[in-house]
Amino acid sequence: MPEGHTIHRLARDHTPLLVGRAVRAASPQGRFATGAELLTGRVVERIEPYGKHLFYRFESDVLLHVHLGLYGSWTVGTGSAPEPRGALRLRLVAGEHYLDLRGPTACEIHSPADRDAVLARLGPDPLRRGASPGRAWQRVSASRTAVGALLMDQSVLAGVGNVYRAEVLYRAGLSPFVPGREVPQPVWDGIWADLRVLMRAGVRAGHIVTTLPADRDRRSGPCRLADRFYVYRRHGLPCRRCGTEVRTQVMAARNLYWCPRCQAD
Repeated sequence: MPEGHTIHRLARDHTPLLVGRAVRAASPQGRFATGAELLTGRVVERIEPYGKHLFYRFESDVLLHVHLGLYGSWTVGTGSAPEPRGALRLRLVAGEHYLDLRGPTACEIHSPADRDAVLARLGPDPLRRGASPGRAWQRVSASRTAVGALLMDQSVLAGVGNVYRAEVLYRAGLSPFVPGREVPQPVWDGIWADLRVLMRAGVRAGHIVTTLPADRDRRSGPCRLADRFYVYRRHGLPCRRCGTEVRTQVMAARNLYWCPRCQAD
């Protein structure tokens, strides 16, 4: 599933293509035909990312809410749009650009009140300007749930997914099995600060890199895909820092990765 940095990058990339323009919308698949008809001819006013959600605000307080889920994706093209193929949920055409949406978990028309209701269910987004870790800390510090599960709960933190969960806990030297209420507040504040740094870097680069050059197999030159992570999908391999075998197990319905030595309970 795309994590928060991908959603913020999509908003950044789509803004110059759509904002200030009237769009033509179509749903070749048919599942969003009524919504596409409502959007056609309306001007996009702004695009707002929050966590794993995208809100495209059109004139007259009409919003398009998109959640990509596990399989959703946007593709962008220039010039004449090709004949639709496959399960194309939504096509937006603005000027010389077309944007195709396939496989989202959510593609729906919202009112401002609907948007507010979605945001009310979410925790703070580390990528949002002015976001604070305090509200998330209230949840974490009162919970018996393992911190590794809390980080995947979008009502605690919005936009954090499986990669950031594994990597930020490793970088903090914190066991994913520690109950939230046993996490010291300075450690939590450090996790929040680290997430902001890592996720902002992800927006800029378009992918996640969490390793320091000194911890990579190849220490100079561009970071290779194999060197991007400390523990994520490295189960059975030696920890980059201590050599202990990286482990995995399911937590919060996703595979968790950790080093039992660097992140001892």
